[in-house]
Amino acid sequence: MSHQVCLLLMVGVYVMGLMGAMAHTVCMMRLSFCDSNIINHYMCDIPPLLKLSCTSTSINELVVFIVVGVNVLGPSIIIFISYTLILSNISGIHSTEGRSKAFSTCSCHIIAVSLFFGASAFMYLTPSPTGSLDQDKVSTVFYTFVGPIMNPFIYSLRNKDVHIALRKTLKKRMLS
Repeated sequence: MSHQVCLLLMVGVYVMGLMGAMAHTVCMMRLSFCDSNIINHYMCDIPPLLKLSCTSTSINELVVFIVVGVNVLGPSIIIFISYTLILSNISGIHSTEGRSKAFSTCSCHIIAVSLFFGASAFMYLTPSPTGSLDQDKVSTVFYTFVGPIMNPFIYSLRNKDVHIALRKTLKKRMLS
């Protein structure tokens, strides 16, 4: 990847983040909050804040849907296209070991990306009346903690030594 492409990707991420944050901030400023000021969540996130509003949040929900849709669908489409190209190149590898190693690397990344994007899409792209606060909390925990915590495990399972040690440990646990 060239420095120019890397710079464009970096600037794109910052611009998307800034635009999304500004859209949410401007929309939140038009709301009035007359209920409790206690957020029933473990972090200050947009859906729990919207539940505290005593005015209509339909515009805010539409903005959340659009911003998250762009932030989830855009990268997902780019990743899908990238993996289509990668898989077509992998199919051209003649050695079985090389193909297996490449598929192993790709599958780990796809699992990690799917955990993050799947949980965040489930959290933000579902209609608000159907989602309960408990479901929102579980979904938020999943994409903020579980995904990043699982990354080392997902990627370390590619290591043959870790794989062998895990098998031995599981066999010991099953026998005892």
